[in-house]
Amino acid sequence: MTGWPVFQSLQGYQTRWLRPDLIAGLTVWAVMVPEALAYASIAGVPPVIGLYAALPALVLYALAGSSRHLIVGPMSATAALSAAIITPLAAGETDRYIALTTALAIATGLVGLLAGLIRLGFVASFISEPVLKGFIVGLALTIIIGQVPKLLGIHKHEGNFFRQAWGVLTHLGETNWRAALVGLLSLTVVLGLRRWLPLVPGSLLAVLLGILAVRVLHLDEHGVAIVGHIDSGLPSVGLPGGLELHDYLDLLGPAVGVVLIGFAEGLGAAKTYAAKAGYTVDANRELFGLGAANLGAGLASGMVVNGSLSKTAVNGSAGAKTQLSGLTVAVLTVVTLLFLTGLFEKLPEATLAGVVIAAVIELVDIAALRGLYRVWTERLGSIYGRAARADFLGAIGAMAGVLLFDTLPGLLIGIGISMLLLVYRASQPHVAQLAQQGTLWLDVERHPDLPLRADVLVVRVESGLFFANADYVRERIEHLCTDRTRLVVLDAETSPSVDVTAAAMLNALRDSLAHRRIDFRIARSIGQFSDELTSARTSTDGVPVYPTISAATADLPAPITESEPRKADPRG
Repeated sequence: MTGWPVFQSLQGYQTRWLRPDLIAGLTVWAVMVPEALAYASIAGVPPVIGLYAALPALVLYALAGSSRHLIVGPMSATAALSAAIITPLAAGETDRYIALTTALAIATGLVGLLAGLIRLGFVASFISEPVLKGFIVGLALTIIIGQVPKLLGIHKHEGNFFRQAWGVLTHLGETNWRAALVGLLSLTVVLGLRRWLPLVPGSLLAVLLGILAVRVLHLDEHGVAIVGHIDSGLPSVGLPGGLELHDYLDLLGPAVGVVLIGFAEGLGAAKTYAAKAGYTVDANRELFGLGAANLGAGLASGMVVNGSLSKTAVNGSAGAKTQLSGLTVAVLTVVTLLFLTGLFEKLPEATLAGVVIAAVIELVDIAALRGLYRVWTERLGSIYGRAARADFLGAIGAMAGVLLFDTLPGLLIGIGISMLLLVYRASQPHVAQLAQQGTLWLDVERHPDLPLRADVLVVRVESGLFFANADYVRERIEHLCTDRTRLVVLDAETSPSVDVTAAAMLNALRDSLAHRRIDFRIARSIGQFSDELTSARTSTDGVPVYPTISAATADLPAPITESEPRKADPRG
């Protein structure tokens, strides 16, 4: 914590920022209240718990976080993850379910605080963006199908996405037309205003219209479910009752997953708006701020929270300058809890479902997945195509994991896929064949018009050489050799390091090429590569090292160029 000032974004505050911060806070409050109620329903707890969580989270993040714009509160992804974690542990007991939901926020807070203190902010980099995208798409689809029964006023089926979808299809005949009409109109209002009047808080307007419809038309007397009683007043502070130490210990493992997803989403939002405003965020401090917000939410009878991209976007577009906007939202949330809870008791469940669906439908980013697939198919065989293929398959795998096995297993599958992609890419680096243009040596894949010498193969490995990729590199170099090749030069400028296994591979490659009457030389070995090559236990004295590629080829006779056009390498 050394060097981490509190309320960092308020330091050097200028009075001219007051008005935009207050306006932004009012705007975010108009969006947060209905969405907090909705996200609490996703988590399976009473709607007011969403407000309980938002209040301390906003204050504590402003105190501990590093972003001037990030809004922290209940969110769809972590709410759904909370429900998936708590449902099997609660054994159908409502009070225990609520207590465990609060305990999960506390456990998440402790994990986040500890991770921030020991500076584990780099961990977020280990979930690739495409895999996270696939996970979020799968999660959004699961949330949407889970809200459709409320939207239509029919019975909800449990299980994965496909079981819930089948339940909806088989019970369409039971649709309550009044509930469906209210829900669909609410969804239309939110989406329509977002499209044509983005400055109008569509979620709040839909909620108010839904409440008005129930009060005027007495829809609750005709089978339209409503939220019902919401406790007014501020939340009680302290640990949830009825739990033992082992309950908290059981939640620590799942809390790591909640932190990972919440941190990745929140950090992405914070970085986006920090770049726009010209400042930087500290990943470790963001992790600590997320932990503080969750610990506060849990101790205030709330649920898990994380940084919200959508509400941060609302905050930024409304002109927020500092976290005073978030503190304004907190003050307005207190006003809501003290005086306005009765207003929301007549809120139709169908309207709440419409607000949730509208909030998460933008997360179903099929266009991003389609873009990866297009790059894969259009650049087939190129380095870009191979990378897009791995990213697309990783995203689809993470999405399928959520849809088939539910949220928490899907998260684990997503993390596993990210690790596999990391290992895959490390084990199969790009081995570029080079051609000369003046004093430069360029990748022929990117410059296919450059002539190649038929008797000389110059290659560059765009990675360090180590045990995981040594065999692959050797195979690629040997595969690129032809019957006319007489010299292979490895340009080591882009290989920052080599380990003992890779040094032994270079010796073996030298020997195998020698059997084919091909010389093997190394050019431009730099820094750690040169040092480790010299000190490796396996002698590489037989592999000549030259300062430049030109020096490595200087003793060759006049160039022999290819007489036939190059064919695409079927192995890419």
